[in-house]
Amino acid sequence: MRDYSHAFDRLAPFYAGSPAAPEAWAEAVERCRRRPPRPAIADVLAAQLAARAAPAAAQAAARRLAEPGAVAVVTGQQAGLFGGPLYTLLKALTGIRLAERLAREHDATVVPIFWVDAEDHDLDEIRACPLLDDNLDPHAISLDLDSPRGTAAAAVRLAANVRDATAALRELLPPTEFTDEVLGGLDAAYAEGTRLVEAFARWLDRLAGPAGLVVFDASDPAAKPLVRSLFTDELRASGETARQAAAAGAALVAAGYHAQVEPQPEGVALFRLGETRQAIRVAPEGFAVGGRVVGADELLREVDAHPARFSPNVLLRPLVQDALFPTAAYVSGPNELAYLGQLRGVYDRFGIPMPIIFPRTSATIVDRATVRFLERYGLDFANLRPRDDAVLNRLLAALIPAELETALAGADAAVDERLAAVSAAAPLLDPTLSGVVASTRKRMQRDLATLRGKVVQAAKRRDETLRRQFRRARAQAFPNGEPQERSVGTIYFLNRYGPAFVDRLLADLPLDPGRHWLLTI
Repeated sequence: MRDYSHAFDRLAPFYAGSPAAPEAWAEAVERCRRRPPRPAIADVLAAQLAARAAPAAAQAAARRLAEPGAVAVVTGQQAGLFGGPLYTLLKALTGIRLAERLAREHDATVVPIFWVDAEDHDLDEIRACPLLDDNLDPHAISLDLDSPRGTAAAAVRLAANVRDATAALRELLPPTEFTDEVLGGLDAAYAEGTRLVEAFARWLDRLAGPAGLVVFDASDPAAKPLVRSLFTDELRASGETARQAAAAGAALVAAGYHAQVEPQPEGVALFRLGETRQAIRVAPEGFAVGGRVVGADELLREVDAHPARFSPNVLLRPLVQDALFPTAAYVSGPNELAYLGQLRGVYDRFGIPMPIIFPRTSATIVDRATVRFLERYGLDFANLRPRDDAVLNRLLAALIPAELETALAGADAAVDERLAAVSAAAPLLDPTLSGVVASTRKRMQRDLATLRGKVVQAAKRRDETLRRQFRRARAQAFPNGEPQERSVGTIYFLNRYGPAFVDRLLADLPLDPGRHWLLTI
């Protein structure tokens, strides 16, 4: 991520253009403007949004996609429970902000699109929603999904237990003036009988649709015929996509990076959808699909007649996306950025222009007290991540300044020294003064001891305050030692700050890839 954003020349062979180069953006936008209009996909989007009663701004944006010269900024993610972790929203809002910037700078119609990876089968990853309770302790609300292993998310419908999950959410979230409104909206989206993917799309519609985000359910059967030829070309290529991606991965490793994806030998970048997702591999007699062998002609006929039965895997999904949409830019997370670097040759082979990859904004939301704490002690934000107390102990050790310890010890020594001299000289004037000097010495020693005790008590108070502030800041920023954007759900922030949270982020979210931002709301 760092080299991609700040030393792009090292990675230039693997990507379409630098996100920091104005000429790359001009070329990408102009290339998309020259594409013929695609009213068919605009119609698919319009039907989806109308069925979900999406906000008017989102529906208007989808219609603009059918206009000549329209351009898309695409991002996407799995359908995480209750909107998933914060980074999902950050992706969506980065896409909106980038679309606005490109529209302004290039005088173009630019539509932000969120691709819901609806046919992903990793249900364990999306069935839980992480959050913090009133004490900033981390928890996760999980939804039991009665689906066979390998079931695509699009095939899962919410059962009655979704109400138990939202009730548990209400119990754990700190009550605020926004709780009823936020959870009421969530209940409306996540209704029993609704598909899990549709519930996610409805919730994202509610959050970002008013800003013009177009949420696309990629499992829609109506979209599959539009990329039928891409599916058949992938089958005819007999595993070439996997081989090209593997070769690019090896080149990345040779350049000092890593290969995010290690394709299976003879793998085809398609799944066949049945009760579960079935991998497809090249076999001597045709293709191995799940546990059976299918002739090549038979599988090609099935793709041609029933394209909705097939789904792209991680290597083909970006190309399907960019065949459907006039994509000038894709807003990626760090893992996506890595595997997209293995696909430039695949794009060229299919004759699909590769978009500019724009890393999503990375941010942590903290309160002003945490910012003041970091500033007061000169702490770097990253110092909060380690799970040990080495940084805290270093701060505690500095609570009583060395100068004060030295001064107190000097005062003790000075009192002893000066009064010893007085004790020796006083009897020369009057022998009875020796007792007065001794009592004075004891009184001054008591006063110094009292002063030292007050210093120690002050240090203890600061010690307790410092421990509390440090642990509070760490709990906000790195729950369980993990970045907040990956380990706290968007729902937590909506409950805390209200629906205006999204508007504030849209107003303040920086478009400056390769940096991590500390934000207060």
